[in-house]
Amino acid sequence: MRPERVILVTGAASGIGAAVCRRLAAPGVAFVVHTRRNRDGAETVAQSARAAGAEVEIVLGDLADPAMPPALVARAVDEFGALDALVSNAGFADRTRFGELTDDAFARSLDAIQWAFLRLARAALPPLRAAKDARIIAISSFVAHAFRTDVATFPASASAKAGLEALVRALAIELAPAGVTVNAVVPGFIRKDAGAHAALDPATAARQADKIPLGRLGLPDEVAAAVAFLASADAAYITGQLLHIDGGLVI
Repeated sequence: MRPERVILVTGAASGIGAAVCRRLAAPGVAFVVHTRRNRDGAETVAQSARAAGAEVEIVLGDLADPAMPPALVARAVDEFGALDALVSNAGFADRTRFGELTDDAFARSLDAIQWAFLRLARAALPPLRAAKDARIIAISSFVAHAFRTDVATFPASASAKAGLEALVRALAIELAPAGVTVNAVVPGFIRKDAGAHAALDPATAARQADKIPLGRLGLPDEVAAAVAFLASADAAYITGQLLHIDGGLVI
């Protein structure tokens, strides 16, 4: 018998992706936990999810490889018989200044964020259309919205995330007749796991916190709470929306 909910989470070995898995883990839930190369982190997430009663499959691979997104969807269907929710979280922040941004660097951001979402969602359409209460949730970023002289800017990342949000809206229209909702969560400055790569050094991140109305960085679990809501039956009448989790950074 297939699990009640089968969820694919990309970039799930740390940070927001890991927090999503921990929050959604429960008996009857099965995860495909994806990471590019952080197997140790993925194993830690899997151990926590299994302790909460969930089933877990771990898959490593680079989402910039066009073959990887459909392979992840196929793994979910092959192992668990379905796919009920896709959480597209994997990506990275590139703070390279506009005038120093090379074609290759710009393409890497598009591949890892915008193209990865397109390929994941495209591959997931058949199983999601067949599922009940199916969900697609993309993790965007404040960098596509906050363009101010007192806040760090990320030209390549902003472009990729803005394109991601456009795809979310377009796909929400396309999938609405099937009852599949498509939304994006838009985190602000979120605290990193210890030892994780960060685009901003601690001192710069602390200065950015001064620009946030609530006066602090967010926590991965606070973003995961929003994802969990959008993935739930309670969010059945919400689609094509952007939910900002940023302490008031973008108002």
